[in-house]
Amino acid sequence: MENQIAVGLDIGTTKIVAMIGRMNEYGKIEVLGTGKAKSMGVHRGVVNNITQTIQSIQQAVEEAENESNIEIKDVAVGIAGQHIRSLHHSDYITRQDAEKVIDEDDIDCLKNQVLKLVMLPGEEIIHVLPQDYKVDSQAEVDEPIGMFGGRLEANFHVVVGQVASIRNIGRCIVSAGLDMSNITLEPLASSEAVLSQEEKEAGVAMIDIGGGTTDLAIFKDGIIRHTAVIPFGGNVITEDIKEGCSIIEKQAELLKTKFGSAWPGENKDNEIVSIPGLRGRDPKEITLKNLAKIIHARAVEIIDEVFLEIKNYGHEEPKKKLIAGIVLTGGGAQLKHIKQLVEYITGMDTRIGYPNEHLANDSEENLSSPMYATAVGLLMKGLEEKARQKTEKPIDVIVNEEENKEEIVEKIIKKEKKISFFDRFTSNLKEFLDNAE
Repeated sequence: MENQIAVGLDIGTTKIVAMIGRMNEYGKIEVLGTGKAKSMGVHRGVVNNITQTIQSIQQAVEEAENESNIEIKDVAVGIAGQHIRSLHHSDYITRQDAEKVIDEDDIDCLKNQVLKLVMLPGEEIIHVLPQDYKVDSQAEVDEPIGMFGGRLEANFHVVVGQVASIRNIGRCIVSAGLDMSNITLEPLASSEAVLSQEEKEAGVAMIDIGGGTTDLAIFKDGIIRHTAVIPFGGNVITEDIKEGCSIIEKQAELLKTKFGSAWPGENKDNEIVSIPGLRGRDPKEITLKNLAKIIHARAVEIIDEVFLEIKNYGHEEPKKKLIAGIVLTGGGAQLKHIKQLVEYITGMDTRIGYPNEHLANDSEENLSSPMYATAVGLLMKGLEEKARQKTEKPIDVIVNEEENKEEIVEKIIKKEKKISFFDRFTSNLKEFLDNAE
């Protein structure tokens, strides 16, 4: 049963979550243990204090291990942060034999060609996501495998990040005594947890409002079309409350979660909350209307930034229309009236995304909160990876004595080709970290 257990590790700006789980017989995720720690060394999704981040990871992992009685060895990690950007790129290969059908090796060859793109100094390609293919003169091909053709062309959505930031996450994982089984862009992980296949087909924008960043992932026709990371989230709202009401951060966070609203019109002038004063000082009285005004101003700014990205994607074009509207998730989605504010600004249908659809019925209720969407998504990615590794048959190199060395080498190369480009990226990162020890 051990190989069917996976761990999702969400390294966020406000919290680090480790979630251990396995797939039950009904295809649902059974969460065996969850650990949560305050994130001390991460700012806007980027590690800026390695020692503190390692301690927070160890604390979350230890808590999950104690709850599940399972030792954690490897984790599926999420990556986000203000350094993430995406671009669109078209590329093609000319096949040697147009009479042979297109197979996975051709697709891998094309993807690997994109991986060789020259990026800005210090940047690395994280994901290469095919949009659609063109075989010879036939355009808009969804699945080219099995077709005949001499020229294979594709449009790609390429996600790029800072090498230093990716390696810092890797360094924290290794130093915490863990291995990395998978690295996934966090908006992709969250979308796995909260979006249905129908929504992805119809066209949907998923907005994940985290503590330090707000992530966007747009799907249409079942394919990821656009991703973006906006470098502010719920923490800037807390900061504004702290400054605007002259209170400490802990009180500001509590005010936001307990009494905050993104819609200032609903509070009456006489609704007041009293905050204890600092050592020996009088308590502070804050009107809920004033609190809502502060939250509203910053929430509008965040939503405007995200809506600009949705407009850049071109959601008003008939072929790019997002019929399923917007799905809000992340800790920020719990803010009162945020759904109504998003609908008001964008004019698009909006719902709150809960990850409970993929969880087993007997899961703890708090795990279906939007704040755990990324952790659940990463756990799903980890389980997928384990299932894929299980189905892959190892090569029997000593097949028989008649085979010469060249044939054996050819077999190994063919097997190597089938390993996804991203797995190779992960193993290269592991190699780099091992050498840096």
